[in-house]
Amino acid sequence: MLWVNRSIMENDIIIFFAALFGLLIGSFLNVVIYRLPIMLDKAWTAAARQQLNLEVEEQAKFNLLTPPSRCGNCGSAVRPWQNIPVISWLALRGRCASCRHPISIRYPLVEMLTAVMFGLMAWKFGESWVTVGACLFSAFIVALVFIDADTQLLPDDLTLPLVWLGLLFNWQTGFVSLPSALLGAVCGYMSLWLLFHLFKLLTGKDGMGYGDFKMLAAIGAWLGVAILPIVVLAAALVGIVAALVKRLAKGQPMAFGPCLGIAGWLVFLLHEQTDAAIRWWLHSSGFQ
Repeated sequence: MLWVNRSIMENDIIIFFAALFGLLIGSFLNVVIYRLPIMLDKAWTAAARQQLNLEVEEQAKFNLLTPPSRCGNCGSAVRPWQNIPVISWLALRGRCASCRHPISIRYPLVEMLTAVMFGLMAWKFGESWVTVGACLFSAFIVALVFIDADTQLLPDDLTLPLVWLGLLFNWQTGFVSLPSALLGAVCGYMSLWLLFHLFKLLTGKDGMGYGDFKMLAAIGAWLGVAILPIVVLAAALVGIVAALVKRLAKGQPMAFGPCLGIAGWLVFLLHEQTDAAIRWWLHSSGFQ
């Protein structure tokens, strides 16, 4: 009994520190979500002007680290004690310390969401390399979901590293076998690529963006080829629910990337259940 209690306590400690680390990573993800699209827009504008032989204007350095965080309204610097995840937002009552301009509640929500996701992955996989990989996957998913929801953009700067990280993670001690991960990446990309071109051939319209292909390829690289149908089905269900909510709220249509991200993360968390469902379906269908 003492051994069991000690084991439970150790697991609780792992979950606690994973969630705490998730708060810190969530704070950094807020920076990525806001700044990365701006960085890309600046880079694309400069490249376009250079291609057209136009003068490229000298701009102040802008990346994920520079300039330091400032209030978007008054420009006052955010001091270290004002940048503590969740706590600072609560202490400041959601307002800038200098001008009292409202600070979006999304900042602490992203931090708390990341903490919950990290904690759930630690609860699911315990003290293992799988937990490290699962938290890394979760961080990328949070950034991609919010960036796509804001800008209808899934940056190559995030989707392509997520593909390669998934393949590397599954190289030896990963989540699925390397052949399954490699096929997952290829089939994930090609399935949506074919669907995109078939839809365009029939309607003359673009049904989705190329970032969605890379997003599903990344999920396939992490979860393997067998899981892709469930991810796509779950993403479609998430998309239907989101479309209904958006229609009632009279908002703009939701991109497919967030649906893929949410579905992929849920399947990652519930991998054992989905794997059992796949085996049951294959057995009932006579494939094994």
